[in-house]
Amino acid sequence: MGGLGAGSIALIAIVALLIFGPKKLPELGKAAGNTLREFKNATKGLADEDDNKKKENDKA
Repeated sequence: MGGLGAGSIALIAIVALLIFGPKKLPELGKAAGNTLREFKNATKGLADEDDNKKKENDKA
């Protein structure tokens, strides 16, 4: 499974600029960043809960 190359990222950026316009892009970027941050925090919280459960089971 390949990652996105620089050309692909540039193409996506150009298409997004054409679709949404230069005034909307900062808002969309900020919203996407906030969404990713919330998702990362939520998944980290779930992983921490799993680790705590494993530690409690090991003690018993």
